[in-house]
Amino acid sequence: MIDTAIGEIDLDAYVDDQLDPARRIAVEAHLAAHPQEAARIMADLRARDELRLALAARGTRSDPRTADAARRVERGLRGDRFMAGLRRAAAIAVFVGVGWLANEAVGPLGIGEVVASAPPPAYVEDARRAHVTSALRATMVSQPEVPDYDPVELRAATGIVMPQLPDEWVVRDVQVFPSRFGPSVEMAIGTETLGLVSLFAVRPGAFDVVRPTIAGGSETSAAFFQIGEVAYALVASGDARKLDAAAKRIADTLY
Repeated sequence: MIDTAIGEIDLDAYVDDQLDPARRIAVEAHLAAHPQEAARIMADLRARDELRLALAARGTRSDPRTADAARRVERGLRGDRFMAGLRRAAAIAVFVGVGWLANEAVGPLGIGEVVASAPPPAYVEDARRAHVTSALRATMVSQPEVPDYDPVELRAATGIVMPQLPDEWVVRDVQVFPSRFGPSVEMAIGTETLGLVSLFAVRPGAFDVVRPTIAGGSETSAAFFQIGEVAYALVASGDARKLDAAAKRIADTLY
């Protein structure tokens, strides 16, 4: 049985990659049951990875003394979840002070361009394709739409939890689609403000907590987010700002 007695020491060790596989599983089970705490830890992981990526982009070599100093700064500030920005700034300041990063690589309280331009997750492309396929199905008389669905049955069959939709949204079709990550759920929805939208859900194979983020495109925009082991993408051709707001609205129903 997995030990769920997880404390700050375990969480710090998880962020620092200092846990054995069994304890990492225990921590991830704990985070799956505590979404707000998971979001805080994922912010720590993201700040750590951003620093690593920025350093890799500069081709710099690590110094154990400065790495340890940066870790101490970050751990010291980790206790206050509202200090995320200051934590990152302090850690970067340690690197800059020892000469790891030049001003042109990292701006004030920011990260290098290579990090800011990171592509969206691979499942977003699957969501766009599912959106196009769903729109095509809607034009075919021989492919009737299936608006009724059982979220409990979907979860049992795919392991995917579907969010609660706004009352004014009208579900037109629900299909289980193949994807590079396994079975996914594609839901075609009629809305007044965004027109026809698609809600795509899949298990990408990694635990994460990602707040809704917009990924633009030439024909459609996608607002993707992830909670635990399930990732979602809301796809539409309407206003990206409205799409982002809609994604945040349905994401909040999963907490």
